[in-house]
Amino acid sequence: MTRASLNPVAMGSLLLVGVAAPLLFPAYTNQIAVLWLMIVFATTWDILGGQMGYNSLGNIFFFGAGMYTCAVVQIGLYYDVGMYTSGARTTHIVFTTAQYFTGFTIGVIAAGIVAAILAIMTSWVVFGLRGPYFAIGTLGVAVAGAELVASWQWVGAASGISMPVFPGAPQTQKLFFYFLLFALAFVVLVFLRWLYSTNFGPAINAIRDDEEKAEAMGLHTRRYKRTAWTIAAFFLGIAGAIFGNMTGFIDARDIAFPTTTFNIFMILMVLLGGKGTFWGPVVGAIIFHVIKEVTWTYFLGWQFVALGLLIVIIVVYFQQGIVGWLMEKYPERFGVRVAAKEREVRSHAIEFAPQAKGAE
Repeated sequence: MTRASLNPVAMGSLLLVGVAAPLLFPAYTNQIAVLWLMIVFATTWDILGGQMGYNSLGNIFFFGAGMYTCAVVQIGLYYDVGMYTSGARTTHIVFTTAQYFTGFTIGVIAAGIVAAILAIMTSWVVFGLRGPYFAIGTLGVAVAGAELVASWQWVGAASGISMPVFPGAPQTQKLFFYFLLFALAFVVLVFLRWLYSTNFGPAINAIRDDEEKAEAMGLHTRRYKRTAWTIAAFFLGIAGAIFGNMTGFIDARDIAFPTTTFNIFMILMVLLGGKGTFWGPVVGAIIFHVIKEVTWTYFLGWQFVALGLLIVIIVVYFQQGIVGWLMEKYPERFGVRVAAKEREVRSHAIEFAPQAKGAE
């Protein structure tokens, strides 16, 4: 991947679009907010799946862990969590404006930290696996997390948790969570743009290309894998905290740890856009989300058939993804030709050097 794809103009355009979208399309504020969530899903999954070549099926575990962590912190700061989630509770609990925003802020921070800690803990197990065993192992982590929370009475078990009510008008609530998800997506993109430009980018690409050779050259592969896993978990934990408050109600299987929806969507979006490319996950997330919203609105009941056809099209015609296909078809627009010319100039210089020395 060349750094020409990291055009600051594109980042600026994305910032402008993100700020203007809810003002231009107020009726679709929630849908566009979920689009930014999808971009977070795709870009964080690509850290391991695209840039490092480790296809995880368990990233949703950190999303759900962050969601429940935030809920417990928000409620636990002011009330007993077990009493709040109890089905026998008859009293109506109201959070003041100060309580809501204080609990929410601390909860979001705690969600990212707890998700990162869980990533470090699970990395000691899952990174002992490679290939399909790694994918299955991470899926096991996500499924186990969902079942554990779904049977934990203290956090509502399968009945879920009603989140504290946002202290404001519905339109204010929509804009509040929209801009939080947009800000998170934008921060993730800026951070990854910087991260991939450091030595971290070539290091995880080396792991993807040949992990044994990278280890033989002295690269601490386990350290890089653990760091990439933790970074993805941190941002997913924050995303879960925001989305849980946005929906207003969370449960383990369908909202916090949806292994058959959001978990699969992460992978499809990256495959559609292009694994291992900076803008590929973004492009894939946008196209996928538009298709998903259209099929859910106009072809309800056939939406999963449409998504299944999309998977077939991706596998058969776009194995390298849309951006990957464009990079192969128009390499000069992604800086590939420039890189090739630089190598050609260096090779000519090496060939010419002995001749020049003999002439002297």
